[in-house]
Amino acid sequence: MWDFRQFSGRVAAADEWGRTLYYEELEEENRRFGEALGERSLVFVLCSNTMGSLAGYTGCINGGSVPLLLARNLDEELLAGLMEIYRPDYLWVPEELAHRFEGFAVRYQAFGYVLLGTGYERGYGLYEELCLLLTTSGSTGSPKLVRQSYGNVLSNARAIVEYLELDEGERPITTLPMNYTYGLSIINSHLLVGAEILLTDKGLMQKDFWTFFKREGATSFGGVPYTYEMLEKLRFFGMELPSLRTMTQAGGKLQPELHRRFAEYAIEHGKRFYVMYGQAEATARMSYLPYKRSLEKYGSMGIAIPGGKFSLMDVDGREIREPDRVGELVYEGPNVTLGYGECGKDLAKGDERHGRLETGDMAKFDSDGYYYIVGRKKRFLKIFGNRVNLDEIDRLVKARFGNLDCVSSGRDDEMYCFITEGALEEEVRKFLSHKTGLNPSAFRVRVIPEIPRNDSGKVLYQELNKYMEE
Repeated sequence: MWDFRQFSGRVAAADEWGRTLYYEELEEENRRFGEALGERSLVFVLCSNTMGSLAGYTGCINGGSVPLLLARNLDEELLAGLMEIYRPDYLWVPEELAHRFEGFAVRYQAFGYVLLGTGYERGYGLYEELCLLLTTSGSTGSPKLVRQSYGNVLSNARAIVEYLELDEGERPITTLPMNYTYGLSIINSHLLVGAEILLTDKGLMQKDFWTFFKREGATSFGGVPYTYEMLEKLRFFGMELPSLRTMTQAGGKLQPELHRRFAEYAIEHGKRFYVMYGQAEATARMSYLPYKRSLEKYGSMGIAIPGGKFSLMDVDGREIREPDRVGELVYEGPNVTLGYGECGKDLAKGDERHGRLETGDMAKFDSDGYYYIVGRKKRFLKIFGNRVNLDEIDRLVKARFGNLDCVSSGRDDEMYCFITEGALEEEVRKFLSHKTGLNPSAFRVRVIPEIPRNDSGKVLYQELNKYMEE
C-alpha cells in the first residue's frame, strides 16, 4: 500500500509529548510487526490517535493482514461479542488494556501497544483482495462490517491527494478517530505523499489541542458538522492560526449558513475550505466542493471525486437528467467497497457491489452539475398524511434558534424534537407547527441533557428511543 522507504529522512508522525516517528522507522516497524503476525491474519485493532495505533494499522496493511479497526474505548461486552462472531487471530491493544485479555499470549510490543495471540480457530478464509474492515456503527458493537479492498483504499487515497493537492509539506492534525472512515482517509492520503501527521486524542474544546496545533504548525484539520458548530462557539473566527491552510468537512450535511460563514472566513484569511461527502461503503469520499467555489455554491456537497461518477434515480428506477429534481443518489467508482460482512464466513466473499453504490441519500443537482443533499431516504415521517423530512426540520430549528443543539426523530403522526435548552421547549414546538402548517399535537419537544453522539460526532439515533417512551 505504502512505500515508506521513498520518504527516508522525513517525519511520518509527531505527538503532543514531543516524540517523532520517521518514515524509515515506520517501515522497519511494519517489517517487525509482519514477522510477528507471520501468515495473513485477522487482527482486531483498538484504535487511538497514537504512534502505536498507527504502526499496528500500517503494519497490518503493508504486511498483508486484515485489520478490523475499533474504538479504543469500545464496551467490553460489545467487543467480546465481536470476538465471538469473527474469532480474530490477534488483538493489537494499548498496554494498559492488556489485562482485560487474560490467557492470550503476548507476541510483540511496541509504542505502548501489545500484540496478543488469541489462539482461536478462525474456521474461514480471507478474500485475497480484502484489505480492511470498518464497523457500520462504531460505538454500538454492531457485527455488520464494511469490507474494503486494497484497490478501494488506494484509489480513494490517490483521488483525495489529487483534489486536495496534497504534498509532503502538509502537517494535518487529528481531530477524528482513526477507526472512523473520514479520520482514516486523512491518514491514508497523507501517508501516500510523505506528509507529517500530528497525532492527538485531545478534542477541540481542550486547551492542549490548540497548544499542540500552534506549536507544531498544523496546516489542516477535518471535521464533521458538529465540529464546525463547536468551532463557531469557540470563536474560531477570531483565532490567530497562521500555519492553517486547509479545512475539510464531511460526515453529514453542514448547515448552509454555517457553510457560508466558514467559506467567507477562508476567503478573507487566504485559506481553503472544502466541503465533502462520503460513506464507509465508498471507502471514504465520493464528492468534494472545490474551495474556489465554496462560497458561490454554499450548501452543496460539490462534484464527484476524480474517477467517480454520480447519478440520480427516481422512485421508478429511472435516471433523472433535469436539474433541481430530487432522487436517490447513486455513485460509481473504484472506491465502492466489496460489500458487507455480518459473520466470519462473509470475509471470504468477493466483490458484491461491482463499483456501484446506492447511497440511501436523497439529492438534486443544479444547472452547473453541483449536487446538494436534501435528506436521507429513511429520514422521513408521515405526519397526518404529509411527508416530513427530518433533516430539513433540524436545519430549520438550528437556523431559527442560533445553532441550538437539536435533532428530530419519531414515528408517523408523532415527531419528536430533542433539544438541550429547556427554556425554548414551547417556543420550538410552536415554531415547528407554524413552519410545517401542521397541528401542534403532532410535535413533541423533549429537553435532554445532551444529544447522544459517537466519537466522530454523529448522532446515535437509537439512544433517543428511551426518551420517546417517557
